[in-house]
Amino acid sequence: MANTDRILTTHVGSMPRPQDVVDMLFAQDRDELEDQAAFDATLRRAVSDIVSRQVEAGVDLVSDGEMSKISYATYIRHRLSGFEIGNAPRATPKDLDDYPGFRDRLAQQGGTPKYHRPICTGAITVKDTIALDRDIANFKAALAECGGVGGFLNAASPGAIAVFQPNEYYPDDDAYLEVLAEAMRAEYEAIVAAGLLLQVDCPDLAMGRHIKFRDLSDEAFLVRAEKQIEALNHALANVPDVSVRMHVC
Repeated sequence: MANTDRILTTHVGSMPRPQDVVDMLFAQDRDELEDQAAFDATLRRAVSDIVSRQVEAGVDLVSDGEMSKISYATYIRHRLSGFEIGNAPRATPKDLDDYPGFRDRLAQQGGTPKYHRPICTGAITVKDTIALDRDIANFKAALAECGGVGGFLNAASPGAIAVFQPNEYYPDDDAYLEVLAEAMRAEYEAIVAAGLLLQVDCPDLAMGRHIKFRDLSDEAFLVRAEKQIEALNHALANVPDVSVRMHVC
């Protein structure tokens, strides 16, 4: 989205969730959500509020704050089949290992929320589009109420899902990436078809370097990064360039 008068303002998408949203997201993640209607109503209010706050603050390209997502990558468990909750070991970021005192202090403080980690244990397909349709409807309604130049919705890249959700089903990383790209294609295309910008979150291309790929050489990591980019390009084949942006962290 271009502007010849000034530089448009935006951000990377995620916003602090209100406590009632947080409580419901964690209940959903534990499969203990008791009132879906209350959950839906709470999300609608939260999205409307966060969009209005962005517009009031002068943000041009706003997001829904990722209100419906417990995290930018693990939310896919509720949208794709093939994932189960498990106890796969988590790699310590290599840059933290260089400072063990700081690493251990972070762990002892316990400031990081503990949410379930999905593991791929079966064939990946799209379960349904209920959550995606709700996100799009809530966001478009909030945009209509509050105005703003435009809006974007976040979606995890195939590589981000592959990096953070261990694969115990497909024969290798390439096969895993391939099926993830095909599964996420529908989400990407639906966001753009709704008239919104798509932001693909790709921490696999940066943060993944010191987590899953921490023991690879730079050359070997670049080979993996190229595979992840190929998968992303495949998933975006039907999305116009002007409708998509990438977030790397």
